[in-house]
Amino acid sequence: MVIASYFGATGLVSAFTVAGTVPKMLYDFLVGGMLSAALVPVLSDYAREDRDREPGPEKGEPPAKVTETGPNPELVRLVGALLSLAVVSLAGLALLTFVFAPQVAALLAGGLDDFDPTLLPLTSRLLRLMAPVVWLLSMAGLLTAVLFALQRFSLPALAAALYNLGIVVAAPLLAGHIGIASLAIGVLAGSTLQFGLMAWDVRRAGLRFTVEWSHPALARIVRLYLPIAAGLIVAQFQVGLDRRLASGTGVQSIAWMSKATTLQQLPLGMISVAISLAALPRLSQQFAAGDEAAYRATLARGLRMVIVLIVPLLVGLGLLAEPAVRVMFERGQFTAVDTAQVQSALHIYLVGALFAAIDFPLIYAFYARNDTLLPALVGVLSVLVYAAIAFVLLEGLGFLGLVWADTAKQGAHAVVMLGLLVWKLKTVPRRGLPSGAEDGLESGPERDVGPNVRTVAAVAGAAAAMGLVMAWLLSLLEPVGSPTLSNDILRIVVGGAGGALAYAGALLLARQPEAWQLYRTALRLGGLKRESER
Repeated sequence: MVIASYFGATGLVSAFTVAGTVPKMLYDFLVGGMLSAALVPVLSDYAREDRDREPGPEKGEPPAKVTETGPNPELVRLVGALLSLAVVSLAGLALLTFVFAPQVAALLAGGLDDFDPTLLPLTSRLLRLMAPVVWLLSMAGLLTAVLFALQRFSLPALAAALYNLGIVVAAPLLAGHIGIASLAIGVLAGSTLQFGLMAWDVRRAGLRFTVEWSHPALARIVRLYLPIAAGLIVAQFQVGLDRRLASGTGVQSIAWMSKATTLQQLPLGMISVAISLAALPRLSQQFAAGDEAAYRATLARGLRMVIVLIVPLLVGLGLLAEPAVRVMFERGQFTAVDTAQVQSALHIYLVGALFAAIDFPLIYAFYARNDTLLPALVGVLSVLVYAAIAFVLLEGLGFLGLVWADTAKQGAHAVVMLGLLVWKLKTVPRRGLPSGAEDGLESGPERDVGPNVRTVAAVAGAAAAMGLVMAWLLSLLEPVGSPTLSNDILRIVVGGAGGALAYAGALLLARQPEAWQLYRTALRLGGLKRESER
């Protein structure tokens, strides 16, 4: 909202978006993929309470003792080795980013120069301002992996908000003085806050920084990460290709795609990513302990919960796309033309979001099994799907052709991953007893594969009821003249609330288990709140 108000959806925003993409690409390649694929599974293994009763998985490693006063010493040693190596290597990478900023900008945003020759040098300057973010963002990611392994999720979630808070504060204060560079300063400030909070929480968890240059588990992490690294090279190529092709369709295209992506990622982050990250440490520990039945039950519950929660958000956002984009962005330099373009892109992105929502738990399920090769190969296949469709649709549809290509990539990845996971689980015998009673959730052999037909049918019927109710309410609130902010907010609140009630009511009537679990949890939390108030 702040960026749109001060800078609209102009070439300046496209230049900033490309410059900001570079630290994120490096983070995704070096830490982001490693975090879920290798760091959290390995660190979670070292954080297990029963690990002191087993020999270490690495050759020559003694059993790790869990002490009553804090994490086991081997976990401390491993974290020290990771951070010691990262501090030095990431500093060198940040320096290289600063030195080669003009070349990187030309590679990713060369098309902007065809429309405005000032935008390419601006992209380079913004990238140099944000070069330290490469170190800060990646170090924060490593610390986040440590906290996830210790099943500490609250402050990592808050840290992501602090990252964006930097822009929210910096732009109003500095935009009038240094223009678009204020956003780069905001990113730098936000990443500093994020790193500081993560470091504080790791220290609060009882871990202290120790200088270590080797640990047996580092080789295990590297082995798990190598297939992901190979796949991420291809994935980052797709990101770069997407930016380069979009820059050739107009100076505003990247800005429009960025705004639509922001709205698409909101439900994904709230539901799918959150549930997947929360389940990953438990899945990793259950697989490491050989409790195959518990692993299947946890994964199945996670998948069903994702489907139950993500569908109403996607349906609601699709029906409320126009007023939502206007309320979020249409002010200042952001015009009605920009709203129409972002809305068009958003409707396409939401189709891909449904596949992406299912995809996250599937990918993490493989990571928990120490299998990073298959997800990497599927990632390469999905990038090929993107490239083929992008070049076919680009000339006729412009930047929307790239949006359709991204949606096809998400769909191909999710379908293939689901098929591979079903095949893999059928080849593995069940061991152990289903665990999960502590969550108050159902488990058992009939519910240990994934989202069953009953869940899909119930969610589809409830989504249809939600759509009908929302369409009726929105038609009643259709503005007579030009839309106003108050009318848009009224349509979002009334239409969204009515649709949510219709969806929840339909699921409860269908006796959908996860819906009833959420209902009982809400009642329990409400009772706790009332008790605390008394």
